Amino acid sequence: MTGRRHGARLPEIVAAGNAAGIDDNTPAASSAEPQGYLSLPSSPTAIRRPRSNMSRQGSNTEPPDERSPLLGGGNRTSRIRIHSAHGSPRVPALSRNQSYADSPRSIRHHSRGNSWGTRLMNAFSERQESSMADSKGSLYPEDRVWYDQFTSTDWVHDSIADAYRVKALRSRKDFWGRVYVLFDGAQGWLLSALVGFIVAVLAYVVNVSEATVFDFKDGYCARGWLISEKKCCPHGPCTDWRDWGEVLQGFPFGERWTEYVVYIVAVITLASLSCLLTLTTKTVVPSAYRLTTLDENLAAEAPAPQPEDGANGAAVSPRRLQEKREQPPMIYYSAAGSGVAEVRVILSGFVLHGFLGLKTLIVKTLSLILSVASGLSLGKEGPYVHIASCVGNIACRLFSKYDRNDAKRREVLSAAAAAGVAVAFGAPLGGVLFGLEEVAYFFPAKTLFRTFFCCITAALTLKFLNPYGTHKIVMFQVRYLVDWEYFEILSFITVGVFGGAAGALFIKASKHWAKTFRRIPVIKAHPLLEVALVALVTGVLGYWNTLTKLPVSKLLYNLAAPCDDRDNNLEDLGLCPEEIGDIPPILMNLFSAFLIKGVLTIITFGIKLPAGIYVPSMVVGGLMGRLVGHVVQWVVMATPDWSIWGTCAKMPNATCIQPGVYGLIAAGSTMCGVTRLSVTLAVILFELTGSLDYVLPFSLAILVAKWTADAIEPLSIYDLLTNMNSYPFLNNKHKPIFTSDLADIVPRVRKERIIDITNSPVVPAPSLRAKLELLHKAGELDGGLPIIRDGVLVGLIPAPDLEYALDNLRDEASSLCLMAPVPRIDDSDDGSPDPTDFTPYIDPAPVALDIRSPMDLVYECFVKLGLRYICVLRDGKYAGMTHKKTFVKYMRELEEKEGYE
Repeated sequence: MTGRRHGARLPEIVAAGNAAGIDDNTPAASSAEPQGYLSLPSSPTAIRRPRSNMSRQGSNTEPPDERSPLLGGGNRTSRIRIHSAHGSPRVPALSRNQSYADSPRSIRHHSRGNSWGTRLMNAFSERQESSMADSKGSLYPEDRVWYDQFTSTDWVHDSIADAYRVKALRSRKDFWGRVYVLFDGAQGWLLSALVGFIVAVLAYVVNVSEATVFDFKDGYCARGWLISEKKCCPHGPCTDWRDWGEVLQGFPFGERWTEYVVYIVAVITLASLSCLLTLTTKTVVPSAYRLTTLDENLAAEAPAPQPEDGANGAAVSPRRLQEKREQPPMIYYSAAGSGVAEVRVILSGFVLHGFLGLKTLIVKTLSLILSVASGLSLGKEGPYVHIASCVGNIACRLFSKYDRNDAKRREVLSAAAAAGVAVAFGAPLGGVLFGLEEVAYFFPAKTLFRTFFCCITAALTLKFLNPYGTHKIVMFQVRYLVDWEYFEILSFITVGVFGGAAGALFIKASKHWAKTFRRIPVIKAHPLLEVALVALVTGVLGYWNTLTKLPVSKLLYNLAAPCDDRDNNLEDLGLCPEEIGDIPPILMNLFSAFLIKGVLTIITFGIKLPAGIYVPSMVVGGLMGRLVGHVVQWVVMATPDWSIWGTCAKMPNATCIQPGVYGLIAAGSTMCGVTRLSVTLAVILFELTGSLDYVLPFSLAILVAKWTADAIEPLSIYDLLTNMNSYPFLNNKHKPIFTSDLADIVPRVRKERIIDITNSPVVPAPSLRAKLELLHKAGELDGGLPIIRDGVLVGLIPAPDLEYALDNLRDEASSLCLMAPVPRIDDSDDGSPDPTDFTPYIDPAPVALDIRSPMDLVYECFVKLGLRYICVLRDGKYAGMTHKKTFVKYMRELEEKEGYE
């Protein structure tokens, strides 16, 4: 088709195309009176028309009116002979191999067609693929399944593509057609079961391994190096367990100091090894999109943003487009931190290539074992969410239904993230609520049920594996045999206030630490040095206190356990007073441990290690709650004659007061203050205790904690990380108060931001490339170029689709691109080049709003429809375009100005 020629009119069209495409002098939004009406799509299904239909549409040379199709006469037949771009969008294995304008692209993630899982399932469903090949190629061009790094998912396109897939699948009425329909419906359940099983197995490996390595800091078992102290001496101290002080008796420090030195060296070594593993997941992002002020773990890797003109603390309207100067590359480590904030952003539609990959899964699992075993003030529960999401992402490659559709993929990721919490706390119901309350952005009913199925599968698998040796799935389980008294309600409310305040202050302290200490050049340049320093401080401060030396999960269990519990897993920590005189020493020990753990948790959060914040925050709250519980116990024992105590004072040693209850309530309240989880936490605490009697105190304290934390610090720790990383996450739970309209955020129309086909539908490829590079430099990798005719919006070509089409041109420098169908032109040998048909890549019905639309409507469109951009009209004429990232930035500035009311 390359050598075909067109008739006498083609040179005129080409000449007009050169003039219109390069100069772009026709304004998009004329200030004159409108000459036409707003063009509407001929049908709602015209958003993604079949390619065969697109190539046969004619053009309307008359001025458009309300009856005109957006891309020309719908009833006319195009008779011009054009050629398609090299590499049809029907071929799923094609990927773009060129990079322009520092596009942060990871090429290896674009083509998923050659994954082993896809090949396996294609071999299984060969009949299905062969019977549907023709319909797939003609129904929808969905095979372009790639998304660039740091772009947003096109929810509308993915939904329509899946609808065409299901329609083609159900078109077969024979036996095999019904089998394929049943198998297609079962794929989601198979993935949920598989993900739940694998997540439970990984949790078992991490739990068993870190317990063994943790004890290695104190000594080893003579019967085997890989045996933990608990398994080596199940009934208490024994001769098989050898402390390092006994083994290294020749050292001049003495046995106790030798153990101290070995402990510090072991903490630093394990933490450093974990950090070295984490640093292997380093990812360098080019500067096309200034992503971050601080990296994903508050680690201050990227430069701080420069203040914009006119920035005075108020919400700045981005009406005037500001050119961004080049920024240095951004660096982040996908295995560091908990990953919950990034998983939440990914589930909202944001694309982070490699963050949920196989390398991240392996590295994070291994480094998590070392980091938890080092004894640092961090937990493994948050990283479980990330690890589970990695499993879900990798498992999606088994079925093309999920592998080639990012919207469907996120249904599996939601279930996987919930399964991570289910195995972390042994709370399947809490995991489901976590997925609903924290990470999931779009959570339909079928996703809820599959999430529940995935969590139950993970919990059952963990039950059979028995990682804790107790035949229970919870990391610890306590039973309170004594019911609470009415006078304790005030104490529970006080504990909730303290817990919420502690969580909010932790967020502020972590932010301050990140902006001060981590901005030191040597610390910012050498993350391993910071890890070693934090490990040194942890070893020096945490060794001598019997509470802080324990693993965080075991410490939390001892803080929450009642004194009348005969569980052999309890340590003899002296937390159960026999008489009133034993309480003051306990208070001093708890207070010192509270200060040490609080400081260590603040400086540990954000280092380049897999580190969760759930259990460490609960430990800090548990220490504080246990303090309050013993104070209440002391008051009751000191004033037994007060009538308010009722029969409580008559019980020996005031056993009606359970300090462990206060510890667990404060633990949940502090975690609520950090994460702002509410219902999820109440259910998790209920599943940990199994007691209906204490559901009311748990719920009451969590309510008070959330109110207190919101008053002190409106953002949760994950909201803070999301904002600091400048992720385009549009929070659907906190809607600001809007009093403006869409005109406040619409930049003026610029000719390099539109494609004007008023004079000719043919546009030179270099002109399109120049416009595309401007979008990339502005950070709009997932933006689009509106197509204008006589000032009227007639279509839009997404930037990724445009780049794909341009990259597959044989000779881009001399190529012409057809942006709308044209009437038939007789063939001629005039030597003019053939235009390449770009109409299959054009969205003929982009979502558009009037410039006077209220901002609430804009918010609902972005949140409910998952749009990446909205076109703006004024009296039916094109007036600009608003990108989702621009709206998110405006909304954050508005929130900062008016507060989170």
